[in-house]
Amino acid sequence: MPKTSTKETHGRLISFCSRWFFLILLFSGIATASDDTTGKPLEFNRDIRPILAENCFYCHGPDPNKRKADLRLDQRQSALDSGAIDPSESLIIDRIHSNDSELRMPPPNSNRHLSQREKKVLTRWIQEGATYQSHWAFIAPVQMNPPVINAPSLQNWPRNPLDSFILAQLEEVGLAPSPEADRETLIRRLYADLIGLPPSPENIDDFLTNQSPNAYEQLVDQLLANQHYGEHMAIAWLDAARFADSNGFQQDGDTWQWIWRDWVIDALNEDMPFDQFSIEQLAGDLLPDATQQQQIATAFNRNHLLNGEGGAIAEEQRFNNLFDRVDTTSTTWLGLTMACAQCHDHKYDPLTQSDYYQLLHVFNQVSETGRPGRQSSRIRVATPFLEVATTDQKKQLSQLKQNMTLLEKDAKPILDVAYTAWKSGLFSDGQAADGKDLPRSLTPLLRKPKDTQSDAEKKKIESGLRSFFNSKVKRSVTNNVAVVAEYDKAKQAYDAFNGDEIPRVMVMNDDKPRETRVLDRGDYLSPIGDALAFAPPANLPPLPDSFPKNRLGLARWLFLQNHPLTARVQVNRMWQRFFGTGLVKTTEDMGVQSEYPRHLALLDWLAIEFQKQGWSQKSMHKLLVMSATYRQTSKINADQLEKDPENRLHGRASRFRMPAMVLRDWALACSGLLNEDIGGAPVYPYQPDQIWESLGITKERDFTYPQSTGTDLYRRSIYTFWRRTVAPANMFDSANRRTCSVRANRTCTPLHALTTLNDPTWVEAACSLAKRCMGSRDTFDEQIILAFRTVVSRQPTSSERVVLANMFTHQHSLITFESALTFLRKDTQSTEKSHDPMTLAALANVCLAILNLDEALTRE
Repeated sequence: MPKTSTKETHGRLISFCSRWFFLILLFSGIATASDDTTGKPLEFNRDIRPILAENCFYCHGPDPNKRKADLRLDQRQSALDSGAIDPSESLIIDRIHSNDSELRMPPPNSNRHLSQREKKVLTRWIQEGATYQSHWAFIAPVQMNPPVINAPSLQNWPRNPLDSFILAQLEEVGLAPSPEADRETLIRRLYADLIGLPPSPENIDDFLTNQSPNAYEQLVDQLLANQHYGEHMAIAWLDAARFADSNGFQQDGDTWQWIWRDWVIDALNEDMPFDQFSIEQLAGDLLPDATQQQQIATAFNRNHLLNGEGGAIAEEQRFNNLFDRVDTTSTTWLGLTMACAQCHDHKYDPLTQSDYYQLLHVFNQVSETGRPGRQSSRIRVATPFLEVATTDQKKQLSQLKQNMTLLEKDAKPILDVAYTAWKSGLFSDGQAADGKDLPRSLTPLLRKPKDTQSDAEKKKIESGLRSFFNSKVKRSVTNNVAVVAEYDKAKQAYDAFNGDEIPRVMVMNDDKPRETRVLDRGDYLSPIGDALAFAPPANLPPLPDSFPKNRLGLARWLFLQNHPLTARVQVNRMWQRFFGTGLVKTTEDMGVQSEYPRHLALLDWLAIEFQKQGWSQKSMHKLLVMSATYRQTSKINADQLEKDPENRLHGRASRFRMPAMVLRDWALACSGLLNEDIGGAPVYPYQPDQIWESLGITKERDFTYPQSTGTDLYRRSIYTFWRRTVAPANMFDSANRRTCSVRANRTCTPLHALTTLNDPTWVEAACSLAKRCMGSRDTFDEQIILAFRTVVSRQPTSSERVVLANMFTHQHSLITFESALTFLRKDTQSTEKSHDPMTLAALANVCLAILNLDEALTRE
């Protein structure tokens, strides 16, 4: 009999004792005291998979290269064969309860730790048979009927089916929905969520006095049809598409990608169905008889960084572009972290490295070189690109070219003669010269090298050349310089207009076929294995035989009726937009490590409804904002705070700080400064001094920030020029626009407060708002009420009016005539002369305070 070590015997004893101890606890009821899963059946996806994914799959999951002890826990049969989940002798139970640090799982040095509750849940699951399920997100959504409402008093609360799903879960934990918010809150909420701008006092009055039972729906329809809807909704899509106005890296050349940005705004305003919206962006150029707009749409996957540095290797950069497209496409439409499979099989999701490169294959056919081209000293555009000139621009370019061609006829012979003369060497520069056109007396001398010429010969050459140039050459040059100068001027005008004024947007365009292979550890120099063709990941629906194996096939595959991810991913992000947090909090990831949905039945119902609505985003947005769930007040009570502090059950409306872009637009709109023009080239609003200058690396490139003037300073934030190396300094918590970003970032930084109090945009907005109030209201009290209502969308209370009046009095007492003028000079657009400067400055400070109220910065 083989000898058993003391250590092994000790381990077995611990294993035996711990197993029976926890079985006794389990069946005696002691272990169930704090186990919140007791009383209802365990579900693998809801209760078990999150524990295993977080603590076990890294070493015992899909990736064979990282798997330890040949133990795989993400598949039931493998786990069963290993004895890990055998109810009578479970290795998992032994290891998770072991007191021996060398045996305990997860290992102490892994920085992972199972709570007592998680240990109890795993133990119970194994004792009940260790049932597995496929990951919920890889199973096609199932049509669910809305739950039956039990409480008689709440039978009439739901306004549409989604409310029934919400109410059912609230009832499970003994909570009730909150009352509906007041009308002033509702109109402000709708304006903020649907167009990102405030309602005017007149808009509020119209809504408050509208006695129609359909008044709310009428307001919703009005906002969905508003031209600013597309601008507001586009911001999240630009974040996902990593859109910017420059290429990034050290040179950071400008681009014309704003043309695609305008396409997105127009498509959203027109409510282009999401399937068409997606197909055109992924493969618009491959559609039959593709229009210019469909080709522009494909710029979605040309919004990545472009490296034009001298040491950059073109093929390496081309592959970096391909990696970016795979990552962006999979995150945007699939909600999967495909990037994790670039160098090896995914450590958590059932995604292999082959899956990654099969998807990459469709992007590997794009006719790009990996080098950013050059359109001008400022613009760098890589092929393939599409020239998008307006009719007027085409006409002007044609006129410039015609003028240049006309002058070229006279200038070309002169330039040809000069070039020939230069080549034939008419000058004495120490080398032997041909001198075909020089006086005969000089020709033999100039053909001699300079170091062999005598002093007399040198003087003769100088005298002869002086005479030659003063007569024949000078006369010719004088006559010709003007002709050449006119031509050169015309050519420069043509080149400048063609390079700086004619937009060229980078788009997709397939080239001759390229082979695609797996890259060993993601190294573009190390292809291995056989050539691959496009195929979806094996755990997702297969590509129909009738679909092409290219980008168009990929785009159409995403919208198969039985596709489990596309619709779920999008409606989850819609929920995030209107309710603060997605039904799945990890809106960027629906894989194994994602959060389990708080309302899976609701998520599936919404996904199927999205398809039934013809993929209409406006229809889904209307469905969400028309719900009773959306209309609740955001005020929290003690019961809700105890049972649902994060509001994941949605027993009240979500309350959150508005994004920096919206806050800037809000201030401009309240002040009357907002330029409401739609689309067009980016603008350059106020930024800190010298913000770009540090980027200058070449004499040919001017990195001085070209601040806009006039009304361009007050365009919506979506049109602000976005330089990748130096993003707009006042856009706190915005996506970095270098990689795909789909989850909303909401933090509260003191730097943003300093900006909203001191930034020129906010100071000018406060001054403009003060002038509006003084110009339209006679008394100070009326002016304060108007300012407050314009910003916050409600009447100030009597106590709030007293506070604001006291602030005005205090400010007025501190301000001198000179300091008032100094303050008001910050308002560069001010032409106001009729108001007392001290009164105006004091009121402007009050308006600035109102713009900075927590309620003003918050979507209630």
